Amino acid sequence: MQKYLSFPLIIILLLGFSSGLPLALTASTLTYRLAESGIDKTAIGFFTIVAIPYTLKFMWSPFMDNLPSPLFSRLGRRRGWLVFSQIILIGAIILLACINPQENVLLVAIAALFVAFASACQDIVVDAYRVEIVGKDEQGQSATMIQIGYRIGMIVSSAGSLYFAHYYGWQATYLFMAAFASIGVATSLLAHEPVYAGSTEQLSFYQKVVEPFIDFSKRDKWAMILLFIILYKLADAFIAGMTSPFFVELGFTKPQIASIVKIYGTAASFAGIFFYGFLVTRFSVVKLLFFAGLLHAITNLMYCRQAVIGADTDWLMFSIICENFTGGIGASAFVAFLGGLCNIKYTATQYALLSSLAAFGRTWFAVPAGYAAKILGWEWFFAFAAMLALPGLVLLLLIKDKLK
Repeated sequence: MQKYLSFPLIIILLLGFSSGLPLALTASTLTYRLAESGIDKTAIGFFTIVAIPYTLKFMWSPFMDNLPSPLFSRLGRRRGWLVFSQIILIGAIILLACINPQENVLLVAIAALFVAFASACQDIVVDAYRVEIVGKDEQGQSATMIQIGYRIGMIVSSAGSLYFAHYYGWQATYLFMAAFASIGVATSLLAHEPVYAGSTEQLSFYQKVVEPFIDFSKRDKWAMILLFIILYKLADAFIAGMTSPFFVELGFTKPQIASIVKIYGTAASFAGIFFYGFLVTRFSVVKLLFFAGLLHAITNLMYCRQAVIGADTDWLMFSIICENFTGGIGASAFVAFLGGLCNIKYTATQYALLSSLAAFGRTWFAVPAGYAAKILGWEWFFAFAAMLALPGLVLLLLIKDKLK
């Protein structure tokens, strides 16, 4: 346990928290707010488009990877960009707090887009920082700590938001979340600048922007690897934005969702993350990706029964625990998998490319989810979503011999 308590790993834990906090504010928490405000399911499905910065961040990651940040260049390249993006993030969350969806849902979408953009910028730097600040022998612990921090951030902005909203309303809730986002600023100021993140001013445009992508394309079956990254989380992406409207329609209350879905679910995710740490010493990351992905798809089918029996809290608790436990294993394996694909010379740019592709499905394939739920009904919607996991798993079997 002591090896997880080093200063760099504690910083990674806190930066993971800062990365995880904004996601629910433009995803499950926001869709719950929209559903409670009476916004149509199809429109809620289209709200997944606000996450587009996560899918496009590779386009500006080379500049954040190589150039000093505006205003905070004295802090160093990584820390300067962290503080810059985190301050923008706080302002965007405050803006989102001040807009009522019932009065102007378009402005809500624009504000959510700003939150997602600032969050994507922060993620670019956090992902690079995590790889660079620890040695090669600590990359496994680094992946674990970033996942734990990320999940804690998500529970604060999901379960915490529902509890806050139940007692204080949505505007105060989003202002609370803006205050929590300041933890990221404090962490960045306390952190050390990685030694590798030195000056690259002598590099050409080609070396800064083009070479990282050329380097990755030299891998055998690189196109199939990129396609796998897009498809692996497709089932999760499809249902992610619709679970909150599903729970609202079944009649679950905010405290019930906060307690069962968010708190118990997050605890199960932690268990899955730590169990991954046990499994990864015995099995390859590729094997864990496959079996965790398969089991996770099966657990998604449990929502089909929930649609039939209604607001049964016991079944919800069981299905949420199963889903999040397998999800924790799969998410940790996926983070380790992406990190292992990166060349240390181009960490931020290549990781941004890979994580952008992972977010591609979460954003674009989720757009028709609201319409699908409306047409198919909840039971068949979740059955269809589970089947979407199969293409990624089949592709993994085809490329596994080329992966280490």
